[in-house]
Amino acid sequence: MSQSLSIVRVLRHPAESRESLESVALMVGAAGFVLGTLVAVVAFREGAVPIAGPGSLGQLIAVCAALVALAVVVWARMLVRPRRAAADGAPRLRWFDTAAIALTYAMIALLGWVGVAAVLAQSFVDAVVFPFSAALLAGVAVALTAYVVFLSAVHLTPVSLSLVLALFLVVGMLTSMLSATDPHWWQANLSSLGMTDDLSARAFNLTLIIAGALVTTIANFATASLPAGSDDERRHRLFVRVALMLIGILLACVGIFPVDESLQLHNLSATGMAIVFVTLVLRLRTLIPTTPRVFLIVGYVFVGVIVLLAVLFVTGYYNLTAVELVLAVLVFTWLIVFMRNQGLSTQAPPPADEARAAPTTTGVA
Repeated sequence: MSQSLSIVRVLRHPAESRESLESVALMVGAAGFVLGTLVAVVAFREGAVPIAGPGSLGQLIAVCAALVALAVVVWARMLVRPRRAAADGAPRLRWFDTAAIALTYAMIALLGWVGVAAVLAQSFVDAVVFPFSAALLAGVAVALTAYVVFLSAVHLTPVSLSLVLALFLVVGMLTSMLSATDPHWWQANLSSLGMTDDLSARAFNLTLIIAGALVTTIANFATASLPAGSDDERRHRLFVRVALMLIGILLACVGIFPVDESLQLHNLSATGMAIVFVTLVLRLRTLIPTTPRVFLIVGYVFVGVIVLLAVLFVTGYYNLTAVELVLAVLVFTWLIVFMRNQGLSTQAPPPADEARAAPTTTGVA
């Protein structure tokens, strides 16, 4: 009887504590298992199915997992909104921020399961999956996705959001590269991945667009804790926020304007993103005086590497693909570390500090 009451309480107050959130996550996973299993039973009722490709088990899992992830993120953020609103200094996500985060989780689930299915198909060549096994596997995969996504969404912080951005970029780019119909795409430039009409181009361009939208969310999320007590501090915070938003908008424009359709707009977006990034790095010491010196030095080194890459490209030592890959890694590494710095700066000091202070006080007394 007490267990039934406990479950009822969890359903009525799902965000009351960490224990209740964990219980809700298990329930969400169970619902995902039922949903994935039922969909697979209906879809594969006619017989065995391949592991990957059109009409395969991997394709069904990827689509179901993406839709479930999308719904779970939106519901999870609505669930914890009242509790977050009461927290001092907690960043407030707007509806388009939540939409960008939800799309990012959905794309990670979609591309991730497609990649897993492709690897398994290469490992089990010409193998098929029987309906009963396919239904169970689909249920487990969707349940795992729902469980992980729910816990990640309700505990979202600048640090975890930076990891989500990194994971999304890696999954999206690798999927685009592995599915490219032209194996020698790298001989032209990185943007050539978005030139064709196949899965590779759609994955590449969509990754850039959604990543750009996510960076604009980062602009709000990562700058919410910056000091704004004076007019100068408010102007500095606004400058950092606008600069990050511009990087996100220009990144999305790189995907919106493929290089084969709008070369000038594509190049203008990519160049503008690099200029905004360099400007932000060089002015960061003035804009945020509390920035750790090590992070400032890392930013200056990144800018130096970008200048060196430009020289090597002009002299013909590097092709454009190498320059774009290294540039992308540098920019997003800096953004991710920046988010982690801002996220960690808002956390309370570790208890060890108090533990060290206690013996000192006792000794003086």
